[in-house]
Amino acid sequence: MKTILDIKEIEYRRFLCCGLLIGIFCFLGCSEETISDLKFGTLTGNVVSKGDNTPLKNVKISTSPVSNTVFTNDKGDFTLSDIQSGEYSVQAELLDFQTSFEPANVLDGRATNIVFELDSINVENLAPLVPNLIFPEEDSGNIGTTVTFQWSSSKNDEDEINYMLELRNGTSNEVTVFSEIKDTLLVVEDLTIGSNYFWQISAADDTSQPVKSKLGGFVTKGNTLNRFLYVRNIKGNNVIFSGSEPTGSSNDNLNQNELQLTNSNFNSYRPLKNNTVNKIAFLRNVGAETHLFTINTDGTDMAQVTHAVPLAGFREDQLGFSWYDGGAKFYFPNFNKLYSINRDGSGLELVYQTDAAIFITDITVNPVNDLVALKTNDLEGYNVKVSLVDVSTNTEEQIVISGESGAIGGLDFSSDGAKIVYTRDVSGAENTEYRQFDSRIFEYQIATDTTTEIDTSKEEGTNDLDAKYAPNDGAVIFVNTSNDGISERKTYRVIPSDSNRKEPLFYDAFMPDWE
Repeated sequence: MKTILDIKEIEYRRFLCCGLLIGIFCFLGCSEETISDLKFGTLTGNVVSKGDNTPLKNVKISTSPVSNTVFTNDKGDFTLSDIQSGEYSVQAELLDFQTSFEPANVLDGRATNIVFELDSINVENLAPLVPNLIFPEEDSGNIGTTVTFQWSSSKNDEDEINYMLELRNGTSNEVTVFSEIKDTLLVVEDLTIGSNYFWQISAADDTSQPVKSKLGGFVTKGNTLNRFLYVRNIKGNNVIFSGSEPTGSSNDNLNQNELQLTNSNFNSYRPLKNNTVNKIAFLRNVGAETHLFTINTDGTDMAQVTHAVPLAGFREDQLGFSWYDGGAKFYFPNFNKLYSINRDGSGLELVYQTDAAIFITDITVNPVNDLVALKTNDLEGYNVKVSLVDVSTNTEEQIVISGESGAIGGLDFSSDGAKIVYTRDVSGAENTEYRQFDSRIFEYQIATDTTTEIDTSKEEGTNDLDAKYAPNDGAVIFVNTSNDGISERKTYRVIPSDSNRKEPLFYDAFMPDWE
């Protein structure tokens, strides 16, 4: 009889036999895979830049799992031959571009193709927006010779935008380029009067191609109606303008058809036009000296007249000169000497002289006789005498005013040679600042040797200055301003025959001339 122990032993032996048989079968059924059993395919591809699809060469192509590493050719193509079939992550890598990954399933005996589009490392820097032209508006006319060009911002990210303005004169076809502009506006001076212009704005940052606005066009004003000249201070310099009759009395109706004739980078003042030669003469600072210049009525053809001898005397803003001989010549002062010079700068001649301590400050003539009205003063601008002089005989013919204290200026001869207009500070003040407190306009009748005040109904605390006759002698133009010396100066016209009726002509304007 078998015991329980015998039975357990028999079962254990059976278990060992079964395990041994299973092990043998497993060994016989499992063998290592040979090389002849592996599968291979081909991986091809092309690499271009994103956006413009430009082929990229020398791009490093590698895979994971690792296989061969190759580089793209000039056409951006690459080939990985005999690569084991399976799933891969393919990497494309090039300097200045973002590394890119593409999946690929390589199949046995087949070619798998992939395409990379690489972004520049600056892809986050967006291209500038196309600028829109704001002013001058398209096909606008009556634009001044100084234009503040304005356009919309092209900013599209944090990059700094550089603008370029291309401006073409449609009359002369001259092209002017203004580059490295940081703002969305630019002031351009000295445009030609009565011309067609075309303009375009380009915008660029450091990484993107420039973008261009549409082409704009405008027409500048003409000057056929501009009989007035005056001066305005811009950026610390005096600048000469021309303008025409106002359409009303408010500021909106003044400064009509205003044209800037001289550049604001230079100090130009005291304009005087001569209709016979159709030229404007004026004074300009050249270094430390003051010289006489001429220009055409449209601001072109500038020429310097004086060279060896400058204008000089008491305060350059008080200096005056005069056309004479039908516009062929000028009189101008140099301290105590009066010179004559031809319009082209030749024929310099000393024609009159005073005592060394007496300066000749202003000169005016008329077309009827040979008399010259001279204003002389001492070194401080006072002790003024206005007299009529015949320079051909070097004789003083008549005294207009003398012996009055205070400042005197604004000297002008009527076209008929019968009257002299000037301004005088009736307060009689004399000070080192040459400040005037109550300057008024006076008219001297040569034939009767009498003087009368031209009442302009000016407000207390103001000065009337820079008086000049109208071309027909029927009115006087002048400047009124506060006697504080810093307030706005405004040009008026007063008509003595019409109860001294006063009319505003130009605001922010002084040293007027009317021809």
